[in-house]
Amino acid sequence: MTSVPRRVGITGIGAVSSIGFGVTEFRHGLQTGRSGISEIQSFDTTGFPRTRGGEVRGFQPERWLRRLDADQYGRTSQFAAAAARMAVTDADLADDVLARSQAGASVGTTSGESQIIEELTAVWLEKGPEALPSGLVRQLPASRLSHAVSRELTLTGESMTLATACSAANYAIAHAFDLIQSGEADLMVCGGADSVCRWAHAGFYRMGALAADECRPFDAGRDGILTGEGGAMLVLEPLEDAHERGARVYAEVLGYGLNCDATHMVAPDPDSIAECITLAHRSAGIRPDDVDYICAHGTGTPANDIAECRAVRKVFGERPPPISSIKSMIGHTMGAASGFGAIAGALAISHGFLPPTMNFQSIDPQCGEHIDCVPNQARRARVDIVENHGFAFGGNNAILILGRARES
Repeated sequence: MTSVPRRVGITGIGAVSSIGFGVTEFRHGLQTGRSGISEIQSFDTTGFPRTRGGEVRGFQPERWLRRLDADQYGRTSQFAAAAARMAVTDADLADDVLARSQAGASVGTTSGESQIIEELTAVWLEKGPEALPSGLVRQLPASRLSHAVSRELTLTGESMTLATACSAANYAIAHAFDLIQSGEADLMVCGGADSVCRWAHAGFYRMGALAADECRPFDAGRDGILTGEGGAMLVLEPLEDAHERGARVYAEVLGYGLNCDATHMVAPDPDSIAECITLAHRSAGIRPDDVDYICAHGTGTPANDIAECRAVRKVFGERPPPISSIKSMIGHTMGAASGFGAIAGALAISHGFLPPTMNFQSIDPQCGEHIDCVPNQARRARVDIVENHGFAFGGNNAILILGRARES
């Protein structure tokens, strides 16, 4: 434990996404407004009127993994481990350095190994529980996600999987931040991962929350989310250590806010979200006027977007900073969503641009007439402080604050 909290920097980024693999491809996808939406192929969509999603195409885990036997892990664990390998490579950290460091893994998820669950369920229903393949059963626990990261990277520190649904990656990053800031860890690989699956798709469809063709956050004509998938992982380390080894620092983690509505299972609470924003600002030692960009939760459902904008306006006033949603490009990646948001925020700071909200036509008046959602085209801008939103069913709110790293 350290007596003085350590400053924490982001020095590595790994992305397995529907708009690209690795930090360079993912950044290019954000800057060009690339769409990762396509017809779903992971499961039989017969009978579903709405069949599009943000699937990751062309993913070959063996291209990225060095130690892990991909056949022993499900798709979500593969996403997490591959993105983690990309992140440590991007951070220029050798395996022997990782092995002798007090380094751990913190991974957020909504559904864990959802495709393994579906496969096992199909066997159970057809042949009974005694026919369940033991190899698949071993792949089922959500703890396998962080285990896969730790095993791939030979990490010997804490290995934690957090399942706070669609805000889980922000929770995982906040947990990693705490461990490094306090001195309990010297390095953490953190973020989130999830896979497209039939039961989640069906659940959102039955709720009336699935979009027909495209996700249009904040737009007056929006009609819902598109489910997505992927792995979003970051390397966090003490800023002093990063500067000492000459590492590139994308951004500094300044603080975070967490709270829980505990009022409704699926409906977001604007007042509670506003309180979470204030908690995050207080943790980071900033004021609302300091925030240059908000990476929104921005699901594209009428209820979420209105609630989020009301919360933002309550804190920032009627003219908040630019707020955009990358779900318009990659879909709702569930537990990985705020991890991708954190990556987008770090890249906005380090590369000087605002990611766009694609598919936008006109603002929903209930969101606010002065909401700037960076419509349809990335915008060059100096970004010093980013607020990254993550909200989830059950009222789990998590907001991360990132800033431009300075020498002192």
